[in-house]
Amino acid sequence: MADLLEEVVKHYLGSGDFNGYFFHEDLEDVRRTAVGLLDDGLIEVVGEADYPNPHIRPWPTRRPIEQQRDDIINSGAENGAICLYPTAKALDGRLDAALHSDEPYRRRLAEGRGTLELAYFRFDVLESYRNDPRFHFDFGDFGVRISVSDDVYLDEDEDPDDKTSIYHVGFAYNETSIKRDSSEPITRYVCSFLGDLSKLTPAHQQRWRTYEVTAKPEVNPHPVWFAAQMGHWPDGLGPFARFFFELEAWNELHTQAFEVPLLKTVDRPREFGWVLRPSQHEYDSFIHQLDKLLSENLQHKAFDAAGVPRKDKNDQPIGSLNRLDRLLAKHNIPEDARQGVLKPLREVRTARQKPAHTVRSNVTNRNFIRDQAELMALVVESLMLLRSFWQNHPKNAGWQEPDYVAADRYYWL
Repeated sequence: MADLLEEVVKHYLGSGDFNGYFFHEDLEDVRRTAVGLLDDGLIEVVGEADYPNPHIRPWPTRRPIEQQRDDIINSGAENGAICLYPTAKALDGRLDAALHSDEPYRRRLAEGRGTLELAYFRFDVLESYRNDPRFHFDFGDFGVRISVSDDVYLDEDEDPDDKTSIYHVGFAYNETSIKRDSSEPITRYVCSFLGDLSKLTPAHQQRWRTYEVTAKPEVNPHPVWFAAQMGHWPDGLGPFARFFFELEAWNELHTQAFEVPLLKTVDRPREFGWVLRPSQHEYDSFIHQLDKLLSENLQHKAFDAAGVPRKDKNDQPIGSLNRLDRLLAKHNIPEDARQGVLKPLREVRTARQKPAHTVRSNVTNRNFIRDQAELMALVVESLMLLRSFWQNHPKNAGWQEPDYVAADRYYWL
């Protein structure tokens, strides 16, 4: 029995990626030995019933010991592949204290944790990556991808500790606080798999460790992000993806109607996404970027092409949002409807002007996270209405929403 356990432990620690010991034994006495180790809590079985690739332990087994025992008894070439893994109990006392001492997440795998177990972190763990141009920072609605640029990776003068990447990083929430009609502050976390964290350089593993938190049971990864990691296509768009879809569609429809693009850009800035900490500075920066993508993004020549005057009766220039209002009025949209649809855009404009004309302290306010999410939802809803109006132009008669938009699958958070 000891010999088999030694083989399992040796293979696990020496495989490089903490792979399982492939078991397809036909000899009855070896099977009995394996069953004894299982019953003693020294090994566990991962088979195709647990995970498509049993050579990876995704998490400590979730199946009853009876099922694992059956896997061992029925193992062999004619049955599904299974792998044996040492448990934390078996590994206790077998690991040198210095083993992976500078790699906290690799050490956890060496101690018997699962590759797809999640660790949770404060959201501002992402800040240094977003602000560092040496890294590609792909800011999604439900998670991010962080990778060092090719130039930095190939530069011999760059610190090797910074030549690192992590691709599967999700956002997580306390499920009791994320209802849109709630006033409870939202706390947003970052989560990632131990297996991905273990591949960071030692310096970056230690950096992440300083931001780690013990998540409460009600904190879970965003369901869209987690489903995608398990191989399922996202079933809807988040607020930023929907925002840029609406911008692109609105711009396309205006171009088809009046032969001039409405917007200067429909590209997403690298930093444009959720606030990374609930601070006044972060929120003001978000508002500034949002306004640049809305009122400041509207081209005056696009309104010229639509027949909207540039100046009022007093020969004063008309601002972009007011010209948009006049274009809607020209096409008989009632005043109350115009006020409603433009209200979020005007509020963004007003909010941007506040920090431009005052000195403000950089205070912390937990409500900024919910405020941002609520504002994005209102802006997206306004863009949807504006796009639907442009969609009715005769030159846009053949335009149709894509299925994933028409199904109205949209996540506000």
